[in-house]
Amino acid sequence: MNSQLDSAKISLHAGILLPLHRKCFFMVKFELLLIGKNETNWLDAGFSEYCKRLERYASVEITILPGLKNAASLPIHEVKKKEGKNILQKIKISDFVVALDENGKSFSSPEFAKWISKQSRAIKFIIGGAFGLDEEVLKRADMKMSLSAMTFTHQMCRIIFIEQLYRAMTILKNEKYHH
Repeated sequence: MNSQLDSAKISLHAGILLPLHRKCFFMVKFELLLIGKNETNWLDAGFSEYCKRLERYASVEITILPGLKNAASLPIHEVKKKEGKNILQKIKISDFVVALDENGKSFSSPEFAKWISKQSRAIKFIIGGAFGLDEEVLKRADMKMSLSAMTFTHQMCRIIFIEQLYRAMTILKNEKYHH
């Protein structure tokens, strides 16, 4: 695995000012809260690559909470509840939380970029474990967002989502990445 993602908490700090309007700027800060280390090298490499690209545009903090050791022997609702408890402990009252959930709001890439440009504070995105997010986490979320009507593994969601964050930033900067 990439040593950059081996630690339980990774901070990538960089940033740029993005124009909201011609004379108004804001600093973009994203926080990603993830469950469990990624055990697949190619997904880890892709995630690391997009983190590196994204740090040119925003401050990014990634927190990886440990997965449950005995998850396979537990009922799904219990796994989600325990993971949810760990997630909720990392959320402050003041955090603006976006939970990635299959029943959340869908965006096109340009719509997502526009939504980001309207945010006035840091955004904490949460990607749950293999079974999704506990109901208590979904209740705490300020917004629920869906990546697709299709289903992906939670590890794949990480790379798809971080690429979409990167794409949104390139859209906001009028760069050629998005066609």
